[in-house]
Amino acid sequence: MERKPVRIFLDSNVVLSGLLSSTGAPRIILDILALSLPGIIGLTGRYNLIEIERNIKKKAPAVLPVYNEYLPKLHLEIVPLPSTAEIARHSGIIADKDTPVLVSAIKGQADFLITGDKKHFDNSKIRKTIPCRIMNPSEFLEELAVILTRTD
Repeated sequence: MERKPVRIFLDSNVVLSGLLSSTGAPRIILDILALSLPGIIGLTGRYNLIEIERNIKKKAPAVLPVYNEYLPKLHLEIVPLPSTAEIARHSGIIADKDTPVLVSAIKGQADFLITGDKKHFDNSKIRKTIPCRIMNPSEFLEELAVILTRTD
């Protein structure tokens, strides 16, 4: 029986960190996604892409060509911007600026939300609301190793 694909949602900071450094867990995750391995689906939100592009233009414009070249290689599913109603349903459980990220991960049916800002997403209200596991990039790589070596 074929295993259900693992759906991983990347927060903006993971994509940015992976682009800015050729080493480290965020870059390894991007490199894994670029391999288009069966059973692993990468996601991010339109909201995240807007944030990434804004930050690159503001803080690291030299990275824009790398971003433009690398992004298509990741084969990410892009979750559309959440509606105002969707955001309102989840407001108050996380900082307002992070609510669209949380909603996008839910809409994308992510199994994992990978973020470098795990502390912002780590509270009991979120754990009760979101059906995916929230991990930092290093934690996810450890979990991915377990998932990929399972024989069930």
